[in-house]
Amino acid sequence: MGMMTSRGKRALVAALACAASVMPANAAPATASAPRIVSRDGRHALMVDGAPFLMLGVQANNSSNYPEMLPKVWPMVERLHANTLEIPVAWEQVEPVEGRFDFTYVDALLAGARERNLRLVLLWFGTWKNTSAGYVPAWVKTDGRRFPRMRKADGSAHYALSPHSRTTLEADKRAFVALMRHLRDADPDHRVIMVQVENESGVYGQNRDMAPAAQALFRGPVPAALRKRGSWTEAYGKLAEAAFNSWHVGRYIDEIAAAGRAVHDVPMYTNAAVGSPFATPGEDGGASGGPNWPVIDVWKAAAPHLDLVAPDIYNRDARAYAEYLRLYDRPDNALMVPETGNAADYARFLWTVLGRGGIGFAPFGFDDTGYVNYPLGTKVVDAATVEAFAEKYALIAPIASTWAGLTLAHPTWGSAKPADGGDQTMVMGRWRVTTQYGLWQFGEKDSPWLKTDPHPAKDQPVGGAAVIQLATDEFLIAGSDVRVRLDLATPVKGTSSQLLRVEEGSYDAVGTWRRLRVLNGDQTDYGLNFTRPMLIRVTMGTYR
Repeated sequence: MGMMTSRGKRALVAALACAASVMPANAAPATASAPRIVSRDGRHALMVDGAPFLMLGVQANNSSNYPEMLPKVWPMVERLHANTLEIPVAWEQVEPVEGRFDFTYVDALLAGARERNLRLVLLWFGTWKNTSAGYVPAWVKTDGRRFPRMRKADGSAHYALSPHSRTTLEADKRAFVALMRHLRDADPDHRVIMVQVENESGVYGQNRDMAPAAQALFRGPVPAALRKRGSWTEAYGKLAEAAFNSWHVGRYIDEIAAAGRAVHDVPMYTNAAVGSPFATPGEDGGASGGPNWPVIDVWKAAAPHLDLVAPDIYNRDARAYAEYLRLYDRPDNALMVPETGNAADYARFLWTVLGRGGIGFAPFGFDDTGYVNYPLGTKVVDAATVEAFAEKYALIAPIASTWAGLTLAHPTWGSAKPADGGDQTMVMGRWRVTTQYGLWQFGEKDSPWLKTDPHPAKDQPVGGAAVIQLATDEFLIAGSDVRVRLDLATPVKGTSSQLLRVEEGSYDAVGTWRRLRVLNGDQTDYGLNFTRPMLIRVTMGTYR
C-alpha cells in the first residue's frame, strides 16, 4: 500500500504541533481537551480533544429541542454520517419561571450524544431568533416595561426587543450563564464543542431602534474602538444605521458570551441572516444589526469574545454561494457555514466550503419530524435528498481530522457546479486546476469523432471538488460528479505537463495514506473523473 511521503508527514505533524500551541487572543487558557479555534497564516482549525476537527454537521428543526423529539433526530444524524448535531436550547424552556432553571432537555441531549459518540453545537435562542423574540420566556414577552421592544418612528412598538435595554440583557445573560455553568459540570468530556450565542440577530422592517434614548446615541460620535471619526452618518454614510445597530447588538451579545466563557470556556460564535453578496452595502437586504457581511468589521470590534461570525446561506446560485464564503473567510474569522439549505442541490457546496478551508458545514432541517422549510430547503426529506449529503459525508468523515489538519497547513481551493455548467479554474503555484461538469468519463465534449448523448447530469445542479496542495507538485482532491484537470499555469515552449502518479485511496486513523489502486489509462486519459465521491492523490510532473 502507498504511504504518506516524508514531506507530507512532516507537514501534518508541524500543522498539529502549531495548532496545539496557538490560542485565540480573546480566550483564557484552555485545558488539554477543551475545544478551541486556532489560526495559522490566515488559515484556521477547530481543535477538539487536542486534534483538528472538521464539523460535518446537521441542524435539526427548531422545535425538535425537547427530550421526546430526540428519537426523531438521532437516526437522521446517523444516516447522514454526520459527526455533529446542531440543535437549539431555548431560553423559554430552561427558564420558564423567572429564576428557576430546568436543564432536563440538555441532560438528555448530552446523554444521547455521548451514547452515539457525537458532538454538539448548542444554539442559544434568547433575545433574538431570526431577529424576533419568539423564544424568550412568557414573563419576558408580556412585560414590555421591563423588557422593551424597539420603537418605530411614530413611537409604536416594533416586534424586536431593543438592544439598548439593560434589563433584558441582564436577564438573558443570567440564563445563558446558568446554561454554561450546567455544561461545565455535566459535560466533562466536551460533547459540546461550540455554542452559538443568539440566532440571526438584528431586525427587519427598520434599521434600528427609534426610541428617544437610541436616537440620542445615534446622533452622538462613533465609539473609539471603531477607529472612525464623527457621527455615525459621517463615518458610515448609507450604512450608518446598520452599523449603529450592529455595534449595539454586537456589544449586547459579546457581554453574554464573555459571561458564559468566564464559567465554561468553549468556542462561541453568532450567525448572520445575510443579504445579497453583490448589492450595495446598506441596500443588500440582510437583517440590520446582525453580523451581515458589510458590517463584519463592526462586529469584530464590538464582540471580541466571539471566535467568529458565520453566514446562514440559503442561496442556490454557486456564484453567490462562493462570494459569501469569500466575504466570511478572513484571517481574523474562521469560515463556518452553520446553516444552509437541505435540498439536494446544496450538497455540492460542501466541496466549496472544504476548498475554502472551512471548519464546519451543516444543512438545516434534517430530522424525522416531517417539517420542511421549502422553498429555502427541500420539498420532502426523501432518501435521494439524504443520500446527496450522506455520500459526501461518508467519504470525508473517516478522514475529517486529517483533512482539517492538512487545510491548516496547506493552500486549498474548492469548486461547485455553476448555473451555466461552465469550467472553473484556479492557479495553485505553478499549476492550473480546472473543474468541468456534465461530461462522460471518456472523451471530450468537443470530440467530433465521438458522438454521444448528453450526460444525465449535464443540466443538474450537482458536482464539485475540493483541492489541497500538499506540495509543489502534489495534490489531494475530493469530489463528486466532476472532471478535474491539472496543467501548467504558465506553459513554457517545449515543456508539457504530465500525471506522474494518480492514486485513489484514503487516510487511516493515524493520518497515513492508504492506496486502494493506481489510476491510469482510460481512467486518466480524459482528466480525473469523479463519478462518485472519491479521494485522489495526484503527483504532477513535466517532460520535454
